Amino acid sequence: MEKRYLTCIGCPMGCALTVNLSGQKVVSVEGNTCKKGKIYGEQEVISPVRTVTTTVAVEGGKLPAVSVKTKTDIPKEKIFDCVRALKGIRVLAPVRMGQTILCNVAETGVDIVATKTVEAR
Repeated sequence: MEKRYLTCIGCPMGCALTVNLSGQKVVSVEGNTCKKGKIYGEQEVISPVRTVTTTVAVEGGKLPAVSVKTKTDIPKEKIFDCVRALKGIRVLAPVRMGQTILCNVAETGVDIVATKTVEAR
């Protein structure tokens, strides 16, 4: 049986998890103090996902950039593809919080959305 050791990021507790695997199947998760820890441990060893946050340039805005993020988590191995897809993107002001900036980033099926409003100059 394989063991993987993780620090849970599901809640502020930061529990030390031990995930026991048999092949690619999770047998058990130990060390979690809440349900989120079990879910995180299982997900992280089988198919890890992340939310990507960054900024994109704004033309004609009161601010030079707007913060953006993936609308939902994407597979961890797609993070650099996502960042590359956003490099060089410029949006025109005004930008509204929640506005879609880029659809289907890196062919993940997930959109990039603005997390802040930037008014036009």
